[in-house]
Amino acid sequence: MTTFAILNLVLFAAMLGFLFQLAKTETSLSRRVLLGLIGGTLFGFYLQFAFGFTHEVTNQTLEWTGIIANTYVNLLRMIIMPLILITMIASVLKVQEIKSLGKIGGSVVSILVGTTMIAALIGIFMAVIFGLSAGDLASGARELARAEVLESRQGSVADLSLPELLVSFIPRNIFYDLTDARDTSIIAVVVFGLLFGIAALLVGEETPKQGERIRAFVDTTQAVIMRLVKMVINLTPYGVLALMTRVIATSDGDAIVTLIGFVVASYIAIALMFCVHGLLIAMLGMNVRTYFQKVWSVLTFAFVTRSSAATIPLTIRAQIEELNVPAPIANIAASFGATIGQNGCAGIYPAMLAVMVAPTMGVEIDLGFITSLVLIIAIGSFGIAGVGGGATNAALVVLPAMGFPVTVAALLISIEPLIDMARTALNVNGAITTGLITNRFLGKSIGEPENYNEASAQQN
Repeated sequence: MTTFAILNLVLFAAMLGFLFQLAKTETSLSRRVLLGLIGGTLFGFYLQFAFGFTHEVTNQTLEWTGIIANTYVNLLRMIIMPLILITMIASVLKVQEIKSLGKIGGSVVSILVGTTMIAALIGIFMAVIFGLSAGDLASGARELARAEVLESRQGSVADLSLPELLVSFIPRNIFYDLTDARDTSIIAVVVFGLLFGIAALLVGEETPKQGERIRAFVDTTQAVIMRLVKMVINLTPYGVLALMTRVIATSDGDAIVTLIGFVVASYIAIALMFCVHGLLIAMLGMNVRTYFQKVWSVLTFAFVTRSSAATIPLTIRAQIEELNVPAPIANIAASFGATIGQNGCAGIYPAMLAVMVAPTMGVEIDLGFITSLVLIIAIGSFGIAGVGGGATNAALVVLPAMGFPVTVAALLISIEPLIDMARTALNVNGAITTGLITNRFLGKSIGEPENYNEASAQQN
């Protein structure tokens, strides 16, 4: 290891130590997350300008800082499935009537798909306003290699019919899905949790004593899982510091400048969709500024990890503890929001790509084109994996359905991480907004909201 890399790691360790000392002074978690974000950004820019994103020193530094980043993300992914399963079962046991579960699921899916259609319209509008065209993009060696990979993936993704997709939501082997082996594993675990909870409710009605024992076991297990969640979430400032360092240090500045038009149009579209969420929240009678203050740390984590799925534990916690959303609604909104109707990845992105490709294919962007595109995006938004690269999967579904080539997605590979960060934050915010809206209309029918447990109530 070079001397400069060692010095860089000493500096990084000092930043970690600073965040640790702040934790001892009882500085709020959200403030420490913000400082981690700022620190990671500055350290990343330092590596970028001092050495370059391909330099040996940068690679050696990121190899070791990546231990913090990857460990934190792995820990969060580790608790996703146990968290979803146990909290879904516990949530069902709290629901007064089984029929309320159908209402919650229907409302959540409808809102997620509806907002994704709005996001698609915004994406179309921005691509037209900025005059974006796939014909203006240059294909380098890296992009051409990526195009070949996408072409090979196109068949398996695009050929999945809607009936096949719906069938994939039903778990065939729950232990297999608990390993997150499929793109629809999260929904499959949700379905199993719902069925298991319903069965537990029915057993409790038939035999009250067994029902009491089941509830006691579920409550105890949930308390342990939530203590584990609290332990992992307390590591967020350190994870954000390391993740943001990697994002900034590995960005290709020249590619960003070349494709700045698409970057700007994408961020404006994402900002407009955040405004739509804000408008919906305001219509519920909630202070928009207060709302974003409460979910800031969640959106920050989604931004740097580019993973809606990894953010599920924080999304559930924010809804229940910060926004007083009942546990059944919070769990379903967070879980479905990671794989259905993602406003950024499944809405804005494929819409912009389709508009960019249309002129090169001799297709006129008229009302018929827009209508068909929005409907295809709505249907294609089901089952999009909530991990980095989910937007590419959405493009692989939408573009072939419109009769367009998928190679345009490869031409944007250099700037994909930069835009994907904001898209992921929008996805997560869409899930939280969906939980709030559903709670407004259905909350009273399923009982008063409850915190996870006493251990999580003291979360910073």
